[in-house]
Amino acid sequence: MRTTTALEQEMMAQIETGQPLEKPAEMTDEYKQHLMHLMLMQADSELAGAYGYIPWISQAPTIEEKLLVANIVKDEVRHAKAMYGLLDDLGFDVQGHLAAQDLAFRLQDASQTDIGTARLKADKRVNIFYYPLETWADFIMFNFCMDRGAGHQLEDVLTCSYGPWRRVMQGIFREEVVHIGHGETWVRRLAADPATRDECQETLDKWYLRTMQIFGRPGSARNAVYRQLGLKHRDNDAVRQAFHQEIKTFCDKVGLTLPPWQAA
Repeated sequence: MRTTTALEQEMMAQIETGQPLEKPAEMTDEYKQHLMHLMLMQADSELAGAYGYIPWISQAPTIEEKLLVANIVKDEVRHAKAMYGLLDDLGFDVQGHLAAQDLAFRLQDASQTDIGTARLKADKRVNIFYYPLETWADFIMFNFCMDRGAGHQLEDVLTCSYGPWRRVMQGIFREEVVHIGHGETWVRRLAADPATRDECQETLDKWYLRTMQIFGRPGSARNAVYRQLGLKHRDNDAVRQAFHQEIKTFCDKVGLTLPPWQAA
């Protein structure tokens, strides 16, 4: 029987040569716990995101748009199902977890509320999913900002050290790119219309700042462990700045401005 030290040495040698781990027997308990934490954050966020989008199927302005929003909801639920499936394969009690959570929970009135990086429930969703989508502009700007932010966060997973997650992310990532395109189409439209331009800018200010909070603290010790284990490849702030630069380039083209952001 391999000792814990021998298993860790074998695992790290495999990670360092770029060979993904494929089964629990190849990973230490520490690696497994970090892996499951990250995957559960994604799974809960995917499902919470779908729940937040559901009301906007009925409130979308055209039948074509209702179908587009419904398809985004379907994609997000399918993403959640895929992620919970990976967790189930590692022995996680998915049904018990879902039964104990309220992933549809949102703040009742977020107009005067900034929860920063606080977690309000026992679930593992990224905390931006606690904010309600109260207007069509909220829905669009959440789609525009958060789907893009999530894409930047999850980009590292495409080459992470756990093979099953890496492969599942191939399909999820392609669909998230489509969602980002939907948000861009609508932001161009809202920014170009004098009747909606001011609301578009105000809503961007709100969701941009909230999205900038999702990436974690610069120089995080936990992030350093994730990078050592091959579960991430970049510091939190490197991912944040990539998101910022991309969204700034787009906003410059449509005449929108980004508010200043500082780490808390």
